[in-house]
Amino acid sequence: MKRILLAVCGLSPQVITETLYALHLEGRMPDAVRVLTTREGKAAINAHLLDPETGHYQRFLREYDLDPATIDFSARHVTAVTDDRGREIDDIGGEEDNELFLGACMEAAFQLTSDPESAVYFSIAGGRKTMGACLAVAAQCYARRQDRIFHVLVSPEFEGNRDFFYPPRESVSLELRGRDGRPFFMETRYARVTLVPMPFFSIRDRLSDRLLKAPESPSALMLSLVREKRHELVVDLPGCKVAWKGMECDLMPAQMALYAFFALRKRESDCGEGTCRGCTACTLTREEVVARAAEVAEIYRSISRGRTVEEMSQTGVAGLDEDNFMSYRSRVNTALERAFGSGEAAKIAIVTHGKRPGVRYGIPLDRERIRVVV
Repeated sequence: MKRILLAVCGLSPQVITETLYALHLEGRMPDAVRVLTTREGKAAINAHLLDPETGHYQRFLREYDLDPATIDFSARHVTAVTDDRGREIDDIGGEEDNELFLGACMEAAFQLTSDPESAVYFSIAGGRKTMGACLAVAAQCYARRQDRIFHVLVSPEFEGNRDFFYPPRESVSLELRGRDGRPFFMETRYARVTLVPMPFFSIRDRLSDRLLKAPESPSALMLSLVREKRHELVVDLPGCKVAWKGMECDLMPAQMALYAFFALRKRESDCGEGTCRGCTACTLTREEVVARAAEVAEIYRSISRGRTVEEMSQTGVAGLDEDNFMSYRSRVNTALERAFGSGEAAKIAIVTHGKRPGVRYGIPLDRERIRVVV
């Protein structure tokens, strides 16, 4: 499984090599690195980490015998967040900048977690605190079981030191600063870099397919969870009944056959659209229903104890025409309204879409919320 490190970074690019060092020690060295930062952070990363001659990232790879070809990381993988005019932001200086950075985190998290053969490591150690918080929120929205959120802890003496990027194999002495501001020297062999996994709860498994087609804002995703519980509509063919929100409605076999026909039509359609507005993939005109009358008759035969089509009345469900289709539809909707009330019935009835002469018919409920028992 491909491991991808998604990190945030500010003006201290050391956090990236420190994170890579800690991952290497644990045998989790990533196959790719992606970084979200600001304009100034991007410049610092390119100058101090990715310079082909003096970059500390290159030094780290050489020092620990890591093949650069096995890690997909270069200057083009360092993204400075931009505003609505395409300008790279200098810093997270206010609410607007924070919203832009959060949006970039959400998009990156969405894109990287879309590959089922990857594991994403979200590193929240770098940059301003709000930058790490944005990435953590994105991870909580889109992370999967194999993904992780990590923080990196560095010994206080070495943390933030401009010359410390990772503990080198051969210890060197660095000039540090004490709490009183006085300089002192310490060997890097005393530095400790610790990878800390952060516990988190992901809401991804509770999101509908529609919300996983494109990156959304955290507020939109959370709102989808606090709305009404996503009840399941059960169309029970053997029992000739419809179950919705803990209640049941018995239907006559012919009525059940028509209703199940529309439920299967909805269930089997996959238009790929995020909304039903303007979409006709799961609806039918009267003429189209009549043209598929044999399918309705077959469903009726399956639930009416094996009666053959020839035994059925040719003026009933076996000989479906526009008039008796409208009659059966009316009876189905009336039965649903009596059982569930008009408000709830409107969510699961065979309703109309569009205007004459292009009126179409179908069940409005999301297809993933419909289960047909055969």
